[in-house]
Amino acid sequence: MAADDDIQDSSAPLIEHLAELRQRLIYSFVAFIIGMIICFTIWNPIFDFLTHPLCSAMALRGHSDCGLILIKLQEGFFVAISISLLGGLVLSFPLIGFQMWRFVAPGLYKTEKNAFLPFIIASPFMFFLGAAFAYYVVTPLAFDFFLGFQQTGSVLNEENVNNAAAGIAFQGSAQEYLSLTIKFIVAFGMCFQLPVLLTLMGKAGLVSSEGLGNVRKYAVVAILVLAALVTPPDVITQVILFVVVYGLYEVSIFLVSRVEKKREQKLKEEGFYDDEGDFDDPILKEFDEDRKE
Repeated sequence: MAADDDIQDSSAPLIEHLAELRQRLIYSFVAFIIGMIICFTIWNPIFDFLTHPLCSAMALRGHSDCGLILIKLQEGFFVAISISLLGGLVLSFPLIGFQMWRFVAPGLYKTEKNAFLPFIIASPFMFFLGAAFAYYVVTPLAFDFFLGFQQTGSVLNEENVNNAAAGIAFQGSAQEYLSLTIKFIVAFGMCFQLPVLLTLMGKAGLVSSEGLGNVRKYAVVAILVLAALVTPPDVITQVILFVVVYGLYEVSIFLVSRVEKKREQKLKEEGFYDDEGDFDDPILKEFDEDRKE
């Protein structure tokens, strides 16, 4: 009986955590559905906002109309659904993040809460910063580049039939354009998470500024591959993404270095660090050596 009671007592906290997680997920799902419904009712203005870079690029090239076409009968409906899904996620993201924080926060010490909270706040800020950079800087340049491959055809008549040339005009699919624009926004938003991720890993002791500096040449190759995979096959967009992500990588090295200096200063004040920059405690010294390797 005692053993059974011990098993029941030990399983109770797990059941409570699962019940709380279920409740948090329900709140997050409801918030997402509400945000999706709101965006579905106003998907036309959102679509107009997302097509503004294209319309501006076409206007600069003398086009009077920037309308997109529906290739399939149901394409308009799926365009509205895609906008609703993206908009619902954006609107509900703060509440979803808050619910996840409320779930993990009770299991953290006060110092851990103070350490992780700035990163949780910085993550959505950096995502929106990257999304704004993609919308206001990258997409106008990319769309202008793509539109540059249009050409005006010649008018057919008996005199120039032998020298006639076919024209190339843009008649874009609404769903294809929306997919490309969302790809730009999400790709740059995720890439702007790099300083947050590496700084958090540096604070946890998983990476060091010295280690990040030593693998810089490998990081350059990885960033080039990333730029080729997540952007369309045009040089301008790939170069912009490479420059931005590499700049964020260098910023991450600087931020990790600052984290290390603050940690070393705190350890010195507590007497775990000597004047030469080595750990007095053998366990901490071994951990530092492993971290650098």
